[in-house]
Amino acid sequence: MMDTPDTTLPQLSPTGTPLYAQVKHAVLNTLASGEWKQGEAIPSEKVLSDRFRVSIGTLRKAIGELVAENILVRHQGRGTFVAIHTRNQHFFKFFRVVAHDGTKAYPTTQLHRFRHLRANKEAREKLQLGAGSYVFEFLNILSLEGQKTIIDVITVPETLFRGLTAEQLHTRQSTLYSFYQNVYGINVIAATEHLRIVTASQEFADLLGLSLPHPLLQIRRVAYSYNGQPIEWRLSHVNTDAHDYVGLDHESHT
Repeated sequence: MMDTPDTTLPQLSPTGTPLYAQVKHAVLNTLASGEWKQGEAIPSEKVLSDRFRVSIGTLRKAIGELVAENILVRHQGRGTFVAIHTRNQHFFKFFRVVAHDGTKAYPTTQLHRFRHLRANKEAREKLQLGAGSYVFEFLNILSLEGQKTIIDVITVPETLFRGLTAEQLHTRQSTLYSFYQNVYGINVIAATEHLRIVTASQEFADLLGLSLPHPLLQIRRVAYSYNGQPIEWRLSHVNTDAHDYVGLDHESHT
């Protein structure tokens, strides 16, 4: 039944979740299903309000939050579209390592290792996978200003990245998250991170050209797509001798 302006959200939502939030969740589910692709227009407000059986006002509030979160984008006179993240916008939203003077630069990436294997306990927990699940794990060495600075060990679920190969990663022409979006239709919209200082292992010291003992900044990140679906578990180690880490800002919603 269509809600009316004088009907309160709690009355329409026995679970206690505001109705607009339920509509937002439904839109995210639709995006996650792939019904609307990156860059495509979503249906009109009238069509969506009929589909979800809510008022235009409720629908607009749900869509407005998704626009504010850069998941959807409005184009005046054209409609509302699924956002396509530009190279700079998408990359520097998640890559937060900068020179001590604040200068941002794109790293050069070397694929050092690629494996297809059963997920270990930590990967299963981070990616919400069942026992016996398989993942792809790869190690990248990132250089800034010609200096090897970061080691990323990245794990992604086989179920979401079927057919992923080392050759694809080695020859990709875009950032990794753009690659996820363009090849697999997976859009990273949020991430959670935990940081700590650790001592470099012998392997990582060798890869970064460091002498032991040497401290590294460890960044433990889970990246999420729509509706909080975890799609990547990343363990990064950063040599901060010439670089700083700038924390994720308010645009990275959890």
